[in-house]
Amino acid sequence: MEKIIFIYPKRASFIDLDIAILSKRYNVIENTYNWQNKFTLPIVFLKQFFFIVKNIKFSKYIIVSFGGYWSILPSIFGKWFKRPVFIMLHGADCASFKEINYGSIRKPTLRFVLKKSYSFATHLLPVSQSLIFTENSYYSKNKTIRQGYKHFFNKNNTKNTVIHNAIDSKKWHILANTNRNKNRFITVLSEGQFVRKGGELIVDAARKLPQFNFYFVGILKPKSVSKIPKNITFIPKTPPEELLKIYNEAKFYLQLSIFEGFGVALCEAMSSGCIPIVSNANILPYIIGETGYVIDHNDSDILENKLIEIHNENNGEMGQKSRKRIIEKFSVEKRANKLYEVLDKGKIN
Repeated sequence: MEKIIFIYPKRASFIDLDIAILSKRYNVIENTYNWQNKFTLPIVFLKQFFFIVKNIKFSKYIIVSFGGYWSILPSIFGKWFKRPVFIMLHGADCASFKEINYGSIRKPTLRFVLKKSYSFATHLLPVSQSLIFTENSYYSKNKTIRQGYKHFFNKNNTKNTVIHNAIDSKKWHILANTNRNKNRFITVLSEGQFVRKGGELIVDAARKLPQFNFYFVGILKPKSVSKIPKNITFIPKTPPEELLKIYNEAKFYLQLSIFEGFGVALCEAMSSGCIPIVSNANILPYIIGETGYVIDHNDSDILENKLIEIHNENNGEMGQKSRKRIIEKFSVEKRANKLYEVLDKGKIN
């Protein structure tokens, strides 16, 4: 079995899935460090340097998940040793959304690192077309905000192929004999994602809609919100089997991100039978297709009126359609086959 190097900044469910996919064809040599502490970056760079020197001669490819400080040395070594380097792009690595202090490209040093990494790489693999280029009119009604790595690095000519993330529909499924609460809206996020994923907007809407219940999963009470309405519940991060039950107990799932590279939790919820309600940002409207609802602007009054309208509609079968769309569009098999196809054709620029 041929060896490949797989580099990533930290573990996540979609990274675990990619490792499982790649391990079926290759001997995957993993590489990860703590890249968050800027004071230890020189040591981490040195460790990665020696790791690559040790393993690159015996590896067919280098695959990097997310662009970041960890992607520059692999890109350079790939050039030197004539090894194809593939960088999977996921979201923050293609954004400079200054209005919400989001995106790696807004930081000058990291922007330079990403520009060079993407230029030296053999192939870029964004999980959505919107990470190449997108126009965001959701955040502000009166302003269009352009994002995507081609917007910021418009002279970049590295080949790219969009390969959507995948969802294991066997793991995320509709449980038998579960009664969904028609008044329950849930969203999954962490404290650091509260603003970007629409947490403040949902809290504002909840104050106006006491007849509905809103669940935030993966977070305790955020520090930025002083008074929490009684119809809001915060649930800390839970294991997958508990999260599956939470998905199955709710009728609606909210993904009101201002910027979103893909939306894995959204797809998990849809695969578990939730009806999706998403912002008009990035790939989110495409993910749901005709199986859910789109909020056009980042406005609590618009959200309030839309949620009342949605609740009153006859949409009982939408959850089943949402699951079917995930199976058809974002299966593990689709991502695996596309990934294998691109890797098999991998060539040095």
